[in-house]
Parts: sequence; structure tokens; C-alpha cells
Amino acid sequence: MLSVQDITLERYFKPVFEPVSFELGAGQVMLLTGDNGSGKTTLLRLLAGLLRPSAGSVDLRTRSCMYVGHLLGVKDDLDVIENIEFMGRLFGGAETPLGTILDRSGLRQVASQLARTLSAGQRKRCALSRLLVRRSDLWLLDEPYSNLDQEGIQLMDNMLHTHIEHGGACVLATHGSLRPRGVDFEECKLVPGRVGQ
Repeated sequence: MLSVQDITLERYFKPVFEPVSFELGAGQVMLLTGDNGSGKTTLLRLLAGLLRPSAGSVDLRTRSCMYVGHLLGVKDDLDVIENIEFMGRLFGGAETPLGTILDRSGLRQVASQLARTLSAGQRKRCALSRLLVRRSDLWLLDEPYSNLDQEGIQLMDNMLHTHIEHGGACVLATHGSLRPRGVDFEECKLVPGRVGQ
């Protein structure tokens, strides 16, 4: 589903991280770890096609890919339902009933609230709910557990578990102890690049 070969990106003539290579198939999860500033977000943006690598290659073997980054893409002037419906239209139509999305993301109680009134954790759930709008083979997730309480973490784990069970794959950036539970994963620890490599 995804093949990454010796990929890196240079900023100011210095690689952000040492070259990274891995293969990811259906039903697999790759965990990107590393210290703050090690390049986890940069690598995800490279995989999503938002940046071009300075070296190496990304072979994305599916057209069905969903990216959720630090910038959540939640519209403050829309309520939760309107945000979900907007994502459905943006992606060509929802495949999952709205009620199911609200239940699986734990947003039913705040469904009619404007996004600007939500807590940080509720906003994160609203952003993650787009993963449920329609099926995507590959998820690219930048610290999906940040700002979530224990219930939210469990909901995210459940979403990921179902995705993997149905043959999906995921590249997930995280740090510290915030790791998926209930699914097997491989780990790719990013190492900051060095001048003169």
C-alpha cells in the first residue's frame, strides 16, 4: 500500500531527519516516534503529498488516503453536524450514516454546538470523525491522541482497530506513552539529520 525509500527533506541545506525507508501493507500500522522537532510532522506531510522530498521516493499504491494533521480543519462557524456533513461533501459523499459517526466519535451530546464552543478534546474528536465519513485505505495521523481524555483515547483505539480489521493501514505520529492499544504496530524512530551526510 505504501513504499518509502530513503526519503528526507532538507531545510537550509540540512536534512530534517536521516533517510527513512519502510514498507506498509494492508492491516499494518507504522508508528512514527522521536523527540520534538525530529521531523514526524514533516514526514507525514511528505507522505500526504503536501511536501516534496529532497531525496528518496514515496510510492503510494492507493488513491484512498486520509490525512489528519495538527491543523484540524474544523470550521468554527459550523456546528459539529455541519462540519461532518461538509467533510462528506468534500470527499464525494458520506458512506457512513451521521448517527453512526456521532456515536463512534463520541460527539452526539455536542452535535448541535458550534465548533468554536468545543473543548480542545471535542475539537480533536470532530477532526477525527472525518476518518469515519467514508472508507480510506490509508490513514496518515499526526498525534491523534493529543488533547483526548481516556474515553477519547479509547474511541480512537476502537476506530483504528476497526480500520485495521477491514484491511486498512495507518502511519501514526506520536510521542511518549501515547500509543495505540489493541493493534500490533512497527516503530520508526526518526533521528534528526546531520550536516554533511
